[in-house]
Amino acid sequence: MSQEQDQNDAPSVLDRWRTLRAAPGPLDPEELDALWADLAVVEAADVLGSWRGFAFPTGHPLERRLARSRWHGKRFAALDDAKPLICRAEDGGLYSDTEAGQGEASLWNVEFRGEVTATMVYDGMPVLDHFKRVDEHTLMGVMNGKPGLVLSQGRHFYFGLEREPGSDGGPAPDRR
Repeated sequence: MSQEQDQNDAPSVLDRWRTLRAAPGPLDPEELDALWADLAVVEAADVLGSWRGFAFPTGHPLERRLARSRWHGKRFAALDDAKPLICRAEDGGLYSDTEAGQGEASLWNVEFRGEVTATMVYDGMPVLDHFKRVDEHTLMGVMNGKPGLVLSQGRHFYFGLEREPGSDGGPAPDRR
């Protein structure tokens, strides 16, 4: 079989995304690294809006922490108004958990792994969430920062964001 045939038979980036998204885990972070490398960068201004989030099941400790907080997703109302931890309250309402996030965040275009892409910079801790585009309604995220805060056994935390229906970057949810 020729190399061209091998490339034609290789699953598309979207197919790979769907397979990893549906996998129960545990996922190999190297598979996520490889997918990340093949995704397109995205501009910070293009991610405004509300996003539903999920963690890729790699066994990273942040998965459990986000599940306990009832993490719903992220909200980017403006480049200087990003809410990294939109969580679900006991009554079912959504709120920005500024305590866990030590404040909120802003969006920038930042270089990560040799590419400039949309990045959320947390206000109160040395943490960066880098984003790449899967499609117009889906982003892949990599949390990066100080080893004691983010990295687990040298591995980043991987997550996905899916645009909320009707999301347009309008007003953010009320704070608790």
